[in-house]
Amino acid sequence: MKLSQMFRTGARLSLLAWVLVLLGACAQINHLLSYSIDEPELTELVREQLGQLQHKVTLAGIPVTLTVKDLAVQIGPDGSDAVRLGTSASAVFNAMGVRYPANIKLALEAAPVYDGEQQALYLRNLKILDSTIDAAGYRGNLAPLAGTLTKALNGVLAKEPVYRLNGDDATQSMLMGMPLSLSVEEGRIRFSPAF
Repeated sequence: MKLSQMFRTGARLSLLAWVLVLLGACAQINHLLSYSIDEPELTELVREQLGQLQHKVTLAGIPVTLTVKDLAVQIGPDGSDAVRLGTSASAVFNAMGVRYPANIKLALEAAPVYDGEQQALYLRNLKILDSTIDAAGYRGNLAPLAGTLTKALNGVLAKEPVYRLNGDDATQSMLMGMPLSLSVEEGRIRFSPAF
């Protein structure tokens, strides 16, 4: 092999090594300049947002008041990019002056979405995975009421973010000045630079 060929091969290998080092450094910086929200924190944030939700609807001409009582959140279960919500709600049917209480349990799934203009995290596109109702001795699936509650929850979550980046936190403040990507890991949502 000629000396010039050896020099070119060495230069290419050297350039390749520098590119790999640079990519590794970017990955490290990307990880250091990230912020994440874990399940307990997201549960509390969503609970604050939905905890006071009271929604009056009409089903088959009967007025119903729906109230979310409890909530559990799972981030990225089974390796998915989704957030699962388990809700417990009460429904009060008002028929001919008599109130009929019912308990509803819903398993829902939502897509976490980062809005760069708002610098906020939203949970959107709720869909029902499972629903049960327990009312006056009846226990089963009541799809119309579950759909109505899901629509109410979707309405609240679409308008209000569950989290907004905080400029008072040093890491979050730096992140606010650059384009971000959102990744879902098991148990956490991570915001990091989009490079």
